[in-house]
Amino acid sequence: MTEACNRERILVVDDAIDTLEIIQRCLESHKYKVYTATGVIAANKILESTPIDLVITDVKMPKVSGYDLVRHIRENLKNTEVAVITGYPSIDGVVKAFKFGAEEYLAKPFTDEELLSLVQKVLEKLQMRRSIQSQMKSNKSAPYGIITESLVMQKVINAIEKAATNTATVLITGESGTGKELVARGIHYSSSRGSAPFVPINCGGIPESLLESELFGYVKGAFTGAVESRAGFFQTADGGTIFLDEISETIPAMQIKLLRILQEKEVYMVGSRQPRKVDIRIIAATNKDLQSLVNKNLFRKDLFYRLNVISIEIPPLYKRGSDILLLINHFTSKYAKELAISIPKFSDQVLQILKHYNWPGNVRELENVIQRLVIMNEGDFIDTPELPSLMRFSLKSEPAFNRTLADVEAEHIRGVLASVSGNKTQASRILDVDRKTLREKLKKL
Repeated sequence: MTEACNRERILVVDDAIDTLEIIQRCLESHKYKVYTATGVIAANKILESTPIDLVITDVKMPKVSGYDLVRHIRENLKNTEVAVITGYPSIDGVVKAFKFGAEEYLAKPFTDEELLSLVQKVLEKLQMRRSIQSQMKSNKSAPYGIITESLVMQKVINAIEKAATNTATVLITGESGTGKELVARGIHYSSSRGSAPFVPINCGGIPESLLESELFGYVKGAFTGAVESRAGFFQTADGGTIFLDEISETIPAMQIKLLRILQEKEVYMVGSRQPRKVDIRIIAATNKDLQSLVNKNLFRKDLFYRLNVISIEIPPLYKRGSDILLLINHFTSKYAKELAISIPKFSDQVLQILKHYNWPGNVRELENVIQRLVIMNEGDFIDTPELPSLMRFSLKSEPAFNRTLADVEAEHIRGVLASVSGNKTQASRILDVDRKTLREKLKKL
């Protein structure tokens, strides 16, 4: 784990002195500024006089409980995050903590690594929210964190504004790397649910055997290894928004369960016959044509119509015109600042190449390329030889109609792999093939 660079301020609240000392020692060793309090009253006095980024609080304490502190912070301190720790974990306790506004929940005893992971996760979410809110207020060229001046993206921004005024289900479509999660976060944080949890789920990144228990939670004894009850992502998102990315990857049985949640607003934990009501907004996203999957009986028609109440389509990067140059400037400044170096300049030829490249990996690919150029550059000027080979010749090559389909396919596969630094999982998603098919094609290459 990287050390904190900006001395984030953390307040730890626990009536056990030993616990306070252990947590304080661990966090201070990673350069965090740590304050401690043995109760809620003492904690509130610190919060009144000192800006705090994160509060980590125990639940069971004398006089005033940690839940009351969580609720107080959520109602009065919009720029402070909260995490709950407890020696008495329970499903109801988890749900209650998240409902009051806690961002994370950790059961005692925990390791230093688990504590640090929690802190980093919460602070990253806080930084993301602050960045989006700051850009929304102060930078007209980056509403909702979207850096743009193009008309096609203005339509997306208008759709975000409308979606934020209600609680209807939203379906976001677009190629991989276009920023679907950024749009979902923009809707959530500018809506009336903005202070409640935003829970992103990659449906394609969770094994089918685990997806149900991860989404809905499970009760003790539900299956081998279920030694305790655990809340799922839907309970975690109670009062807020759950973002289901790659919704097309869910199997038919899971689609039926999602349909029930949309209709009844209740979930069944694995191993339980009692439903639990949840107050959530669902935002789904896909890089595939769901209507086409419906026509092929690969996706439920009734679920598609339930999800597709508000539809937002994000255009690929090559259709965003001058946004490419805006993003180049943004990412160059970002990574130069991280490395504490002067911002390098690009030659006109490099800017021409970057502007006219087709960017199959979209904004994510552009960011990766700029990051690599800034890191590897040894001076303050970036010229054509420093570009990836695929890009160096992209302007010089003329359309060749005497090439075989296999040659064209091979070049495209190499280009996509280069754009994602050789990551076969990402490449298979962009190419819309499974990993086995991609491996077979790579063997032929």
